[in-house]
Amino acid sequence: MKDALQQLISQAIQSLIDNGSLAVEMPVIKIDRTRDKSHGDFAVNVAMLLAKPARKSPRDIAAQIIDALPGSDFIEKVEIAGPGFINFYVSSDSIQDVVNTVLEQNDQYGSSNKGAGKSVQLEFVSANPTGPLHVGHGRGAAYGATLANLLRAIGYKVHNEYYVNDAGRQMDILATSVWLRYLESHQVAIVFPANAYKGDYIHDVVAEITNEHGDAYLATAQEVMSDLPADEPDGGDKELHIDALIIKAKNLLGDNRYRYVFELALNSILDDIRDDLSGFGVNYDEWYSERSLMDKGLVNKGIERLRESDHVYEQKGALWFRSTAFGDDKDRVVQRDNGQTTYFASDIAYHMDKFDRGYDQIIDVWGSDHHGYVPRVKAALTALGNNAEVLDVLLVQFANLYRGGEKVQMSTRSGSFVTLRELREEVGSDAARFFYVMRKCEQHLDFDLDLAKSKSSENPVYYIQYAHARICSIFRQLEEKSLTFEQMNGLENLSLLTEAHEKEILQQLAKYPEVVNVAATQHEPHLIAHYLRELANALHTYYNAHHFIVDDAKLRNARLVLIVATRQVIKNGLALLGVSAPDEM
Repeated sequence: MKDALQQLISQAIQSLIDNGSLAVEMPVIKIDRTRDKSHGDFAVNVAMLLAKPARKSPRDIAAQIIDALPGSDFIEKVEIAGPGFINFYVSSDSIQDVVNTVLEQNDQYGSSNKGAGKSVQLEFVSANPTGPLHVGHGRGAAYGATLANLLRAIGYKVHNEYYVNDAGRQMDILATSVWLRYLESHQVAIVFPANAYKGDYIHDVVAEITNEHGDAYLATAQEVMSDLPADEPDGGDKELHIDALIIKAKNLLGDNRYRYVFELALNSILDDIRDDLSGFGVNYDEWYSERSLMDKGLVNKGIERLRESDHVYEQKGALWFRSTAFGDDKDRVVQRDNGQTTYFASDIAYHMDKFDRGYDQIIDVWGSDHHGYVPRVKAALTALGNNAEVLDVLLVQFANLYRGGEKVQMSTRSGSFVTLRELREEVGSDAARFFYVMRKCEQHLDFDLDLAKSKSSENPVYYIQYAHARICSIFRQLEEKSLTFEQMNGLENLSLLTEAHEKEILQQLAKYPEVVNVAATQHEPHLIAHYLRELANALHTYYNAHHFIVDDAKLRNARLVLIVATRQVIKNGLALLGVSAPDEM
């Protein structure tokens, strides 16, 4: 309805421009739903925006626009209010017609073609495969998957992608951690390093090595622990200590055995991540390997392109990207003096490849701790000759977990954290998906486990799902009373829906496509969650105030067809959030 109204206003203003009544350029027309229905259904401030360039009073311009409006069946009345607002009153028939629209479109109601088939590459989660996903990753997963659903709903072609960091130092730390735990399991007296991975999941990989190869991967404590720089507990540097142990692991195991441990750890954890995300309703079109960048020569290609454009220079044997030329506080290394390329070089190559694949828009969903990394990546893209504005980086704040009013402490490296799987098992995927997107992604989220499990109106996901189930129960009651629902009869008698509660629901149903469009284009899934809470509240209030199964068949069918439409919209909205719509609760 907003689109139709915007078209009418645009036509009116254009006609005034064409006939010389307004010497202005076509403005951006913003249409708002009114909070006070005595002011109509929609309010427009365009006359006030045009007052200064047109050198006329806003009220005079508003009167001109009203006089120039094309005829329309859905506008009942138009008024000028205050300093120059134009208030539009929509006819009752037009508002009631939304029920027809919902039932005609069913699960497509709310969808549109505003994206016009443009392609979007959406990368999210992309956690290092060094351990199970934890509750922090869960928020990025829920947000990214919901955003993908929203963009598809308005006509974009979305390619979901997970960037697998399967190369580099963190993976070497993981492989070394596994091997050291393997040695411990065979009673080799080593001191486990402070900077290694300590989670229980390491032992599962160790058990598989032992089952397959017995003691073939053993080394003595003397071989492993001799000539190492001191670890942090002994006053040393934990980074130097773990790096020395990585070298020891590679030398003592040899290429083949080290590669076996490395690949087994990687694949075991990556398989777990895949299963975990799939169980959470999060699926990907592609799992993009960082190592494939090396195999295809893309990292070197990216560095060479930067070198050709004079954005890379050599200093003390290392190659540096001139990121200060783009506002960074210092230049960044892309290749160390030992010839090894950096993680930043891989990231440049990955984003270069994203652009080379020809997407219309690229969206990265990162943790908020990567805030400083955004301008650096965009600087590299600009230096490569790409339009960095095509890349939109959305930052997701960490989720704080509370149980019994107490914050749950978590540390990934120490292994003391709540996994996403444990969260799903405790509160269910529906509650987890909903709670994760209740707030803007850049806002902190306090996840209350007790609330997520409660069966009360305070629990928003339960409250919304119960609205859907409640509508289903009404139709079971209808069947128990040997009555039938005649949908066509209900549609023919929508004019009987005159109660304030009915009008509120009709207004809510009409608003849904607008909410979907705004949530998608502004990348704000929380708007769907808030909308569903409002619609569910309207339904519960209606249920408590009125009977649906009344003697008057026309009124009964009109009310039933209204709640059928309501059920459909609740189902559609929950589907966008990746949440089920149960028939019974």
